[in-house]
Amino acid sequence: MNSSKKTVTVQILNAFAENGKGGNPAGVVLNADELSDKNKLEISKKVGLSETAFVSKSKTEDFKLDFFTPNKQIAHCGHATVATFSYLKQIGVLKNDSSSKETIDGKRNIEMIGDLAFMEQLAPKYVNVSDKESVLLKSLGLRKNDLIHNAPIQLVNTGNSFILIPVKSREVLKNIIPDFSLISEISDALDLIGYYVFSTDTDGTKYDATSRMFGPRYGILEEAGTGMAAGPLGCYLFDILKIKKRSFNIQQGKYMKEPSPSLIIINLRIEKEEIKDLMAGGKGLLNRQIEIEMDR
Repeated sequence: MNSSKKTVTVQILNAFAENGKGGNPAGVVLNADELSDKNKLEISKKVGLSETAFVSKSKTEDFKLDFFTPNKQIAHCGHATVATFSYLKQIGVLKNDSSSKETIDGKRNIEMIGDLAFMEQLAPKYVNVSDKESVLLKSLGLRKNDLIHNAPIQLVNTGNSFILIPVKSREVLKNIIPDFSLISEISDALDLIGYYVFSTDTDGTKYDATSRMFGPRYGILEEAGTGMAAGPLGCYLFDILKIKKRSFNIQQGKYMKEPSPSLIIINLRIEKEEIKDLMAGGKGLLNRQIEIEMDR
């Protein structure tokens, strides 16, 4: 065996899978304490998924999680968190239904409901971006009358920043033609993970909204399930569209080139009509295991 090489095992789980199908694949690497950030980036590149989570020991929480896209580290990742904690529960490492993770952006609580994993997100912060409306529309090939009437395009942050764009129908959502270099440029300027375009026009009563996520700045052209974007959307539905529910079912991934429908459940914690924080979650299904070889 070549001793200058090291083999790392990566579990691939589909997070936010629904009825055993679809979902958004994430890589999960356990016992990552010895890996450097450079190693983690190299592994993420080789895994080639939108995010890989690296799990190591934490002095303050149950686990430390670091998230890497193929091109950079990211503070939080909903679907990779759901994948990680679902997997830890399935292999018997996670004994309790309450857990926690340490991240580069502080501590977050995790709740398990059966084999569904839920991750805490913060109360929403809203930023008015109405001055950018025309360039935002241009970057998606949309016109003003494609939007929901009286529903502003808004930047929302519950831990990561996303631009939320409400379109009036599934048809509009399906036919978007993203200009990835312009989306990237705008995402850089506003420090976004990406865009979350959504419609409340869904096929059936099961979902409150159906959505698409474009994150080219992080090397993610389109993603099948984004917990950190669905959280802001739950807040938008409650605060801006005045849909006064505590729990929302968000569908994502249905209108991708290669559809991979995901179900993301958002539970808001409301006090005196105000969102205090929220939990975003779903199910992680083990898909396969791969071995990555890298330099020591």
